[in-house]
Amino acid sequence: MARMRSLCFLAVVLAALGGCLGEEQDAQCPGGIAVQKRIDCHPQPGASKEACEARGCTWCSSDVRNAPWCFFPENSPYGYARSGNAVQTDKGWRVTLNKRQALSLFGNDISPVVLEVEFQTKDRLRFRLYDPNAQRFEVPLKIDGPGVTAEEANYEVEFSDDSTHFTIKRKSTGTVLWDSPLVDLFFSNQFLQITTTVPSTSVYGFGEHEHPTFKHNMDFVTYGMYSRDQAPTSFANLYGVHPFYMCVEPDANAHGVLLLNSNAQDVTLSPNPSLTFRTIGGILDFYLFMGPTPENVVQQYTEAIGRPHMPAYWALGFQLSRWGYNSLDVLKETVDRMKRYDIPYDVQHYDIDYMERRLDFTYDKVNFAGLPEFIKEMKKNGKHNIVILDPFIAKDEEPGTYRPYELGQEMGVWVNNSDGVTPAVGQAWPPGDCVFPDYTNPRTVEWWTQLCLEFKDVLDYDGIWIDMNEPSNFMRGQIPGCADTEINYPPYTPSISDRSLAEKTLCPDSKTYLGDHYNTHSLFGWSQTEPTFNAVKQATGKRPFVLSRSTFVGSGKHSAHWLGDNFSLWKDLRRSVVGIMEFNLFGIPFIGADICGFNYNTTYELCLRWMQLGSFYPFSRNHNAEGNMEQDPAVFGDEFAKISRATLRIRYSLLPYLYTLFYESHVHGGTVVRSLMHEFTSDLETHGIDTAFLWGSAFMIAPVLEEGARTVDVYFPEAQWFDYYTGLKVPSSWKKSYATVSAPLNKIPLYIRGGYILPQQAPATTTSESRLNPFALLIALDEQGEASGSLFWDDGDSIDTIENENYFLAKYTFSKGTLKTEIVKDGYRGADTLKYNKITILGLKLRPQAVSLNGKSIRGDAVSYEMSGKLVLRISAPLTKELNIKFY
Repeated sequence: MARMRSLCFLAVVLAALGGCLGEEQDAQCPGGIAVQKRIDCHPQPGASKEACEARGCTWCSSDVRNAPWCFFPENSPYGYARSGNAVQTDKGWRVTLNKRQALSLFGNDISPVVLEVEFQTKDRLRFRLYDPNAQRFEVPLKIDGPGVTAEEANYEVEFSDDSTHFTIKRKSTGTVLWDSPLVDLFFSNQFLQITTTVPSTSVYGFGEHEHPTFKHNMDFVTYGMYSRDQAPTSFANLYGVHPFYMCVEPDANAHGVLLLNSNAQDVTLSPNPSLTFRTIGGILDFYLFMGPTPENVVQQYTEAIGRPHMPAYWALGFQLSRWGYNSLDVLKETVDRMKRYDIPYDVQHYDIDYMERRLDFTYDKVNFAGLPEFIKEMKKNGKHNIVILDPFIAKDEEPGTYRPYELGQEMGVWVNNSDGVTPAVGQAWPPGDCVFPDYTNPRTVEWWTQLCLEFKDVLDYDGIWIDMNEPSNFMRGQIPGCADTEINYPPYTPSISDRSLAEKTLCPDSKTYLGDHYNTHSLFGWSQTEPTFNAVKQATGKRPFVLSRSTFVGSGKHSAHWLGDNFSLWKDLRRSVVGIMEFNLFGIPFIGADICGFNYNTTYELCLRWMQLGSFYPFSRNHNAEGNMEQDPAVFGDEFAKISRATLRIRYSLLPYLYTLFYESHVHGGTVVRSLMHEFTSDLETHGIDTAFLWGSAFMIAPVLEEGARTVDVYFPEAQWFDYYTGLKVPSSWKKSYATVSAPLNKIPLYIRGGYILPQQAPATTTSESRLNPFALLIALDEQGEASGSLFWDDGDSIDTIENENYFLAKYTFSKGTLKTEIVKDGYRGADTLKYNKITILGLKLRPQAVSLNGKSIRGDAVSYEMSGKLVLRISAPLTKELNIKFY
């Protein structure tokens, strides 16, 4: 009996934790809802049978991991019902919904609510649920569409015959993309919930988290979203908020959905498969993107939220950083040894140790004496410099000594306490207490811009790294703590770390220009990014570089991002691949992770494998934390430096291809890095692969992700593939299967996909040098003997070269033994001095008898051919003239 009691107690405890392992199924649950269809009626911790039934819900245990034991019954007393017919509007239609019964889950329910549908474009639908009688907070990101008729749209929106379900279908296939039972809709002042089925379990996205896999586990997994300063940990809500997902349908079409809401929120992925969204403020504002390819989804998403910015060419070079150089002498030693080993290296970052006592807009004139001159010297050597700035300002300096605070006081730029008048005071890196700029306030933008411009005269920076902008505060709320009110302690706190809205940040009742911090908290970094981007642009007169830790929907328009304070662990190496693929879905393709890890000491092998992988992050930076060993690629000795140099030289040789991908992303809005699923969507095996990734459509990177491994299992989807190093065609028996490929310590497996032409350029130690070098074309033929590609080129750092048409764009096609070049735009005179000096073709079926360049035959000694079908052609031809090569 005692054992029975303890088992029952254990069951209750486990239920409170959200499920039970190994518990046998009770007698048939009342109501007969299948376990996978359960929707949690007690989403906060501490569920019990009594509490559950008091809510009018069903309590029934389950041995299915994480399945809720308290769930809504079939005949749930909650939800809304349609009231009257839909009314046509100029962009779609609207319908009024009324609450079905008085019972409330968290109090202050709102009735009626309006469901409004807008046919924004043929591939984008907006539907939102709001309170028609009171203005609630909405994210200030304007997404307009020209509007289309229902007939023109690629989607159909309807209510089920009995008006209990709101559904959206793909017109061409009838696939149901969204199906929300109104009975599962909640809309109260501080708790909004909606559930939809999804057409498959191939669901990707939601952030920012450290997800263990790219394709989500749908077994009742809940992710919270609320920006937070904390190192990446499984299931923890991290620095940014991206309530966006993509789903691949059973027939390989794809669609994407955004919930545009900035309040603390969570999403539960259930095996039905379904998604349950919960948020504690604002409105339910959804956008659906129809694809039908994954690339189309991302293009449509960024068309709505803002296209990714065009990075400067130098920013695609290798970047070095360290929190803890602690003196200019140590930094100089680092730079010298990088030079000694001739390791490609374009950018140096300066973390908070360059500052005087960690005060923004200062530098340490003792430990970093001579820093302004050093930065100028770096620039003279073709390198670029990025300074860090934090979003908290010390308030306790001697009066008259710290202008950033005094000017801010004068201009009234701080986040205020709940009284809306007195500045919120917290603690962070600087000594004493600090205040927090409110970047949603136009006055703050003026203040920040002025300080950034003035600082450029002190340190001649090329870009700004904005950190800690969640915003981070080393307390739970500001001084003297958060008042015991519903805004600070809402009836439901989403599944976020510590179940606290104030932990390591400000109290939710703090006031910003746009409204309560309760609503605007996760917008802090986003609101700081554009003003910083514009300030850097003004200060440098060049294309801005901004690196932001906190991001939100649309941040990619102005910012790069890194995956935060990761660990020097193999797990973090592996999961970084997931992170860079996810941020490409979020419209932030300029993404990377701290190479070799930020926290903890790295190891030789881990750091070497990470240098190899990181050489292919779009944003490639080695960075670590104070107190840890040095980990730049020149510190481990000759062999390590040699391997790092070789791998980075591959990156640098492919920068014209990478830069062209960024051009395409900026103009058309797609991804730069993508998963195999993205390109081979109809191959189900690719849906779960997150150990290899692609640059664009054509270049596969298959890194070593396990300690001690000297081989990698690589999946080759249906295509012709070539080994990057040898040019050899991958055996056809490897297609649509895994092959174990050799990966000794000095090698990261790389493959080129047939059908593509990749522009290359001879590498150098900096992009300033490499940009002057000769170009090459790498032509990998498909089975039909065809290939195509393009090259975008401009001066690499001027503002708006695309808009002003100051660029060169060539399109290459290879077909029927002939390479043709179409010069689409010839608007950059700086390209006139550049030349092609090498053409490599992979996959030729026969050795050509003769070769001509622009009608003139090429001497035999300029052509080398291998039996594998690889041909190398040595030529000298101007880049800006058409290149036509014929093989006979």
